[in-house]
Amino acid sequence: MTEARIARDQKPTKAGSTGAPRRRLPDLGPLPWIGPALLLIFGVVLWPAFEMLRTSVLEISRSGLAKGFIGLENFERLFADPDLTGILTRTLVWVFVAVSVTILVSLGLASLLNAAFPGRRLVRWALIIPWAASVVMTATVWRWMLDGFYGIINRILFDLGLIGGPINDWLGDPSTAFIWLMFVAIFVSLPFTTYVLLAGLQSIPRDIYEAARVDGATGWQAYVGITLPMLRPALLVAAIINMINVFNSFPIIWAMTKGGPGSLTDTTTTHMYKLAFQLLDVGQSAAMAVVNFTVILLFVLLYLRVVDWRRA
Repeated sequence: MTEARIARDQKPTKAGSTGAPRRRLPDLGPLPWIGPALLLIFGVVLWPAFEMLRTSVLEISRSGLAKGFIGLENFERLFADPDLTGILTRTLVWVFVAVSVTILVSLGLASLLNAAFPGRRLVRWALIIPWAASVVMTATVWRWMLDGFYGIINRILFDLGLIGGPINDWLGDPSTAFIWLMFVAIFVSLPFTTYVLLAGLQSIPRDIYEAARVDGATGWQAYVGITLPMLRPALLVAAIINMINVFNSFPIIWAMTKGGPGSLTDTTTTHMYKLAFQLLDVGQSAAMAVVNFTVILLFVLLYLRVVDWRRA
């Protein structure tokens, strides 16, 4: 009986096994699925960000060779630049005006496209064109339109009696050039913002408006008391994404003025480019990139907080 019981206890549980517990592979969960995305983020975002930080504390020769660690000297030279104050101020004005006007105009356009009228679908499709077109191409077209000799802007303003003769220096005068740059930035930002707000408007239940109408609310009261509060999530997301896009908008300025005359239409993005590829000061350009990256990171954190607030 004892031998039979021992033999039974040592009986293999499955074919080819000896009764010892099987070694299981570790549970990787979703890692095999998100692994490629994580590798892409590391290669495209994290590693370049690390190299940017590393370069900002190194002395880099004009030929691109690293000479050694110099600490915060690149940042000290950057903030000692007398043009930097104007560039930072101009960047803040550039972002604030472009985003604010874009939001206000997009509110009106979204309300218009949310209403029923003949040809609404055609108008919606037409609004996509400035967004679908290349930003460089759009900026170049506007530069041609503002040309003093053959630009159509002079012709239109002259025919309307707004100017007495052709203006040859729309983009050569910093005061007018920067206004036109902001106008083009608003022009290319309107489609995306309008569609975000339009999606928000269409998500508002119509029953709420009918109940407000029964209670005697006017159209303006319904807009202020119902539409704007319920459109707040869409407004916040549109504003934050626009801040990031406008802040990083390099093609518009570079295609139209190249930051000139001098640096009087530069923002931090074009200034960073000039430091690296015109002045060949890679270390100082990396320091400017760190400042830009810090600002963008704040925008991203704000955006993530808005998204979490929406899900709550």
